[in-house]
Amino acid sequence: MSNENNLQLLRDAVLRVGRHAVGYDNSPASSGRGITLNTYRPAHATALSPIVLVQHGVMRNGDDYRDFWIPAADEHGLVIIAPTFSNEQWPDVMGYNNGNLLVTTRRDELADTAAVRPPEEWSYTVITRLVDELKASGVLTTQPLYLFGHSAGGQFAHRLMSVLTPGVFTGVAAGNPGWYTLPRLDLPFPEGLARTPADDNSLARLFACPLTILAGDQDIETNEPYLPSEPAALRQGPHRYARARHYHASAQAEAARRGLPLNWQLHTVPGIGHDGRAMSAVCAHLWFNGRLPDAAQLAALAGQHTA
Repeated sequence: MSNENNLQLLRDAVLRVGRHAVGYDNSPASSGRGITLNTYRPAHATALSPIVLVQHGVMRNGDDYRDFWIPAADEHGLVIIAPTFSNEQWPDVMGYNNGNLLVTTRRDELADTAAVRPPEEWSYTVITRLVDELKASGVLTTQPLYLFGHSAGGQFAHRLMSVLTPGVFTGVAAGNPGWYTLPRLDLPFPEGLARTPADDNSLARLFACPLTILAGDQDIETNEPYLPSEPAALRQGPHRYARARHYHASAQAEAARRGLPLNWQLHTVPGIGHDGRAMSAVCAHLWFNGRLPDAAQLAALAGQHTA
């Protein structure tokens, strides 16, 4: 597909009112490895409506995650784009969560022994190219752009920021990731950032970016099938809630060691477990109402479990 056709497809998909899904391929190579854009636009959205990119979890259910954001979209006039990476084209945690950086599908593969793919093959650059094409199509101009990910999508979102540090987002939020890439250049990816484009300058940009870590205080399961259990993940804590606190503390320590300010926020979300619907509502409330939901609102959201 020509670039102009791709831009027209993207423009039509994002400007169309209602819930939609469209196949999309912005790869510079003829890899045939595309994604699906699950979109929602309320009728009262305008050319200046904020755009929220929403990254799904391990179930590759971008349609569900788009729908999780529809109440907030209707309330605040948001445009939702949920880029969806199928397991067939972007297999396993290496293809999605870990950006398709490494030539391996084994979760326990030592990153310092695996070959690194060219950046144009990474799933992270699919998103940075999408942002570029949103601009080129005229859809993204001066309005705010946000990035939210939950669970595997939270891994994806914070790793994208860590590896590439694009300065295009008004806010970035990672909700309940299974584990984290620490902001350290001496640890191999995905535990750290060795062998990625990250360097001293990009770490400074990463610490300055508006990253929010949302940690449900009931996301404390230690023995469930999708909780990463490799040694590097276990070093960060026994469950997702502990790992979120470890990640933030590690960033505080590294930023202090480098004499840099840290612009991140860590929010404990009371009563919420591993629930993508609830964490989507929490994030929307934080971004667009300026605070976490109150105790009654959190109680109404609690008790679900949606990856």
